[in-house]
Amino acid sequence: VIDFGQNLTGYVEFTVRGGKGRRAVLHHAEILDKDGNFYTENLRTAKQEVVFICDGEAHRYKPSFSFQGFRYIRLTEWPGEPNPADFTAVVVHSDMKRTGYFECSDPLVNRLFENIVWGQRGNFLDIPTDCPQRDERLGWTGDAQVFFRTASYNYDVEKFFCKWLADLAADQAEDGSVPHVVPNIFDREGGSAAWGDAAVIIPWQMYLTYGNQGVLERQFDSMTKWIDFIQSRSRNFIWNKGDHFGDWLNLEKENGGKPADKRMIATAYAAYSTGLLVKAGKVLGRDMARYEQLHRNIVWAFRRKYIKKNGQVRGDTQTGCALALKFGLADNKEAVASQLEKLVKKCGHLTTGFVGTPCLLGALTENGRVKTAYDLLMRREYPSWLYPVTMGATTIWERWNGMFPDGTLADKGMNSFNHYAYGAVGEWLYGTVAGINPDENAPGFRHIVFQPVPDERLSFARASLETRHGLVEAGWKRENGKIIYTFTVPQGCSASVRLGGESRETGPGTFTFEQEG
Repeated sequence: VIDFGQNLTGYVEFTVRGGKGRRAVLHHAEILDKDGNFYTENLRTAKQEVVFICDGEAHRYKPSFSFQGFRYIRLTEWPGEPNPADFTAVVVHSDMKRTGYFECSDPLVNRLFENIVWGQRGNFLDIPTDCPQRDERLGWTGDAQVFFRTASYNYDVEKFFCKWLADLAADQAEDGSVPHVVPNIFDREGGSAAWGDAAVIIPWQMYLTYGNQGVLERQFDSMTKWIDFIQSRSRNFIWNKGDHFGDWLNLEKENGGKPADKRMIATAYAAYSTGLLVKAGKVLGRDMARYEQLHRNIVWAFRRKYIKKNGQVRGDTQTGCALALKFGLADNKEAVASQLEKLVKKCGHLTTGFVGTPCLLGALTENGRVKTAYDLLMRREYPSWLYPVTMGATTIWERWNGMFPDGTLADKGMNSFNHYAYGAVGEWLYGTVAGINPDENAPGFRHIVFQPVPDERLSFARASLETRHGLVEAGWKRENGKIIYTFTVPQGCSASVRLGGESRETGPGTFTFEQEG
């Protein structure tokens, strides 16, 4: 067994020489089990195997049209004594320019960020796949949707997603339903909330990151068809028909609760995506009066059905609260923020899945629960973002419980160790810890909103983004009882600096501010 030290997507280039007819056989795997054995059960039917037939001559071999997801290889057969120097792991991904960086004083958080980047590298190979190792490797729309903002900061993915969104529109059904995966191999399966919403959310976020109005123009018909599809599946503005994945892989049952109601999640996303469609239409100069009214009706219906008289969200789930806050559905934000904080403190950790997790920390910090948000980020025990890091992870896991502390493994039928969805926390590292945020009124970072929210457990944090207008930088450090902030604004751009409840405007240049703390 050879350990390359990093879970990756690509192939092994190797040198081999053996007598004519001798075989060299390699298998690939992501992990070793608790006893140190080569583990392939999570690959399902994928062989991840290379068989080379020797002819007596020395060869330097690499595959031309295949890739594997792996950290380890096992030499099942090999002519002679293998030499580790004869094996090189070659990383493969679509040609994307690296644009975003983040660093702080906690090495585990830094490793988490590197895992997010490696997960993106491993799954942005022609299409945004869910995983690169097992017999799947599909362009799941929900995974791409929740991760897109983080993805667009780490790398320049504009061309990558323009192509994929064109595929999405081509695969979209006549009734507006969006397939679960793009390219669509599931025939008529599709139409799930949060998954199909990729049709609206990704174009809008592309516009915010890159300032490209053209993507809104190209995708607007697809975006509108999706919203119209939602209404064809709704009654009294509640999305109550069809099948949904819900808060995929949440931990509510494991903690004595019930997962967030799928129809509630669906209606929340209906409101959110309709609101984004209205914004996109106004950018394009369209008359959006009909959809503005629709958005108001969905919000009203959500509040009527899913908000209790005391202002809190029905069902008592972290995901329900997070969505209500992030999507502007809570008419009493303080009541819902208090509810969310109590739910987190009750069990001491997150219970959210693919839908709730991307919204969780933002919902807390934007509503004054900064310490609770950082508690979740900095937690090292299971379940948390840092728990896999303590277990030696070098990419993001599909499941919070992919591997338990005693080394036992979760369901072998669905247990990828390179799955980027939970890496969506990267947008919070950029936007809240370091403080770089876009302004939707001046997209492409023509106007930047610097709003870092430090925590006492960190002594510094910094991030940078290479935008269409130049390099944006933000950082802070603690020094002599003060917090010193530094921000860089590119030429031709402006920024709002929001610190401690105060806001000031700046033009281009590098600026330093001090604050007690």
